[in-house]
Amino acid sequence: MTDGLLGELLAVSVGAVRTVGTGSRTIGTGIWKAPVQGRVAVRGVNLEGDDQADRSVHGGPDKAVYAYAIENTRWWEHQLGRELGAGAFGENLTTRGLNLSTARIGDRWRVGSTLLEVRQTRIPCFKLGLRMGDPRFVKTFAHAGRPGAYLGILEEGDVGAGDVIEVVFRPDHEVTTTLMTNALLHDHALRPQLLAAPALPQSWRDWIAEHANPPLSA
Repeated sequence: MTDGLLGELLAVSVGAVRTVGTGSRTIGTGIWKAPVQGRVAVRGVNLEGDDQADRSVHGGPDKAVYAYAIENTRWWEHQLGRELGAGAFGENLTTRGLNLSTARIGDRWRVGSTLLEVRQTRIPCFKLGLRMGDPRFVKTFAHAGRPGAYLGILEEGDVGAGDVIEVVFRPDHEVTTTLMTNALLHDHALRPQLLAAPALPQSWRDWIAEHANPPLSA
């Protein structure tokens, strides 16, 4: 089933792993991403030219591609009083016209020659604080209700700025990225509702079943 939702891909951003200082140590991170020109291959668990420093907690099949809406970036620019632009949140795909806070787990997007599937919300770690120059921003982001969406790659291909994003399938449930965030951070009673999404990653299912710590974030 589909609601005929359409959006636009404004920018495709990638970034290599770089070493940054945290004050007490140095770490590797791929959160610094910048827009690139032309078509970009999407295959395996990544975009061509993109990388993550620690694939045990960042990237992988259920977090291969991160999308963030320009509407949310503009909101943050107003809140922070400075320009951010595409890629500022470490996203690969900067979108326009889709509400990613209401994206359902299992939504499928046709973008360029790829087919992508929404898999989970984003729970930020300290690296987002490094990227934004403020360690407190991690908590601010987590409570803002603008998480963006992680996607898996169902069909490899290529994408480029200007591509139409067509939501070609919407599952018949109400498990959204925002519901995932709320269940994890704000209302534990919501957690069993997440199991209604067939595309919910196994790591989340295991966590709910075991009442363990949440999956490590990106």
